[in-house]
Amino acid sequence: MPVPDYQTLMLPVLKCVSDGQEHASKELRQKISKTLQLSDEDLAERLPSGIQSTFDNRVGWATTYLKKSGLLISPKRGVILITDRGRDVLRQNPERIDTKFLEQFKEYQDFKVLRRYKSGTDRSNDVSSAELTPEEILENSYHDLRSQLADEILERVMQCSPEFFENLVVDLLVAMGYGGSRSDAGKAVGKSGDDGIDGIIKEDRLGLDVVNIQAKRWQNTVGRPEIQAFVGSLAGNRAKKGVFITTSKFSKEADDYVRRIEQKVVLIGGEQLAQLMIDYDIGVSKEAQYVVKKIDYDYFESN
Repeated sequence: MPVPDYQTLMLPVLKCVSDGQEHASKELRQKISKTLQLSDEDLAERLPSGIQSTFDNRVGWATTYLKKSGLLISPKRGVILITDRGRDVLRQNPERIDTKFLEQFKEYQDFKVLRRYKSGTDRSNDVSSAELTPEEILENSYHDLRSQLADEILERVMQCSPEFFENLVVDLLVAMGYGGSRSDAGKAVGKSGDDGIDGIIKEDRLGLDVVNIQAKRWQNTVGRPEIQAFVGSLAGNRAKKGVFITTSKFSKEADDYVRRIEQKVVLIGGEQLAQLMIDYDIGVSKEAQYVVKKIDYDYFESN
């Protein structure tokens, strides 16, 4: 049989982890392929890019949507575990699980809104592919892939050690042009002992100005008190600029506060941190690259 689409795969994925045990992603794919009796030829089918198998890609997306809906979780990297909600769904004995079925869960609804916000497109009516131009489909798919990658990056960062997080921040700042050399930035940014790091780095390679840095690998929202304390450290270090980085997010009070102070303070939340890592190739690698070309009318008019 041909490889099912990712929505058709959602129910088989959930059933294959119904035993309540942790399942490695590779083990899960093998189990599903046997359940669906897919042939070696089916499993050998690859995406147009040739980089990944169609089956692996679709199982991956099915798993992602089930996690976004609270039916599955990943207790650690590359491991899938069914949740109580997932077991409740299976007890209902549904004939099919797809995106329409998942709309009953608030987490999935929030995920849809977030996707729409990140892509800048209105998908509130779930416009079918037939109503979109090829360019729109490509653009929407790109934003979906980038959003999924950002989520995976943040999930992985939260699993890393404080020392790794320190190196990550240094790598990102240097890639963005701050801190002079990596050696300079590495010496300037150090551990603070509260699951965060702080330091003072050069704003440019010549060191014409300095920037205070504080980064916290937190899950809780960063509020105004933490930002006020950070701003206080600027004066103590004779700095006028600062960057506060967190893996979580900032409260509205914190955002309002930095808009009213004289010092220039930039707040970078978890979502922006992940997007910057993607933009500056920190912790990511290129899997495929597509170039969209259009006809050059000037060329033909010259003939």
